[in-house]
Amino acid sequence: MNLEPTDFEALKRARNLLENPGLAAKITNLLGRPIEKGFDLLPEKWNAKVGDVTQTALKSAVDTAVFTMKDSPGKNKSNYWHKFSVIATGAAGGFFGLPALAVELPISTTIMLRSIADVARNEGESISSIESKLACIEVFALGGPSNSDDAAETGYFAIRAALAQSVTKAAEYIAEKGIAEEGAPVLVRLIIQVAERFSIQVTEKAAAQAIPAVGAAGGALVNTLFIDHFQDMAHGHFIVRRLERKYGTELVKATYNDMN
Repeated sequence: MNLEPTDFEALKRARNLLENPGLAAKITNLLGRPIEKGFDLLPEKWNAKVGDVTQTALKSAVDTAVFTMKDSPGKNKSNYWHKFSVIATGAAGGFFGLPALAVELPISTTIMLRSIADVARNEGESISSIESKLACIEVFALGGPSNSDDAAETGYFAIRAALAQSVTKAAEYIAEKGIAEEGAPVLVRLIIQVAERFSIQVTEKAAAQAIPAVGAAGGALVNTLFIDHFQDMAHGHFIVRRLERKYGTELVKATYNDMN
């Protein structure tokens, strides 16, 4: 069995989105200078701090975004509104510098997660379903190739495989017990696992904003690229999931991996 021509082209588009250069390369092209200089300007022990900030941002976004979103499969996306909101928070973050990241990132992440859920609905996902909600969270682990990413699992299906056990356990727990008052522990573990990869892109964003003279305008541009990047990841991810529902995971995965 082969994919229909229109579905094959959709899968090719998804692969191009998911496997294209990562955020660091895109930021370098945007700013016209390497962001490595920005890494040198980040404070000491930055990695530990960004890990905490990223986890907090994801937990906040999960509580206030996807799990409160209404179910309307196929509904038109509101990406422009989401993008404008993230640009505004990026401008504020760029104006106030790195200290503002702890305030700006949870807001930006929540808006981006709503945007990701919009993309999911547009591709036929039922946002009332636990699996679709968790698939939205997965998007933040999909960064594309990155110079800063030394993890072994970097390809799209490899990342999904690495998250699969945590996603399954989280779905089973929530289906049985719902979201407990103090947070479902398996969901927290999934968020921590996703945050480990998301923090790579957050560090790249922070490094860009740390470059002197970036300022508010530069912060807005970087955040525009930031949300564009994860909207691209969402489009690719949910196209693949839509095709998996139609053809099965194995055929879609094999076709995807055969593409050059």
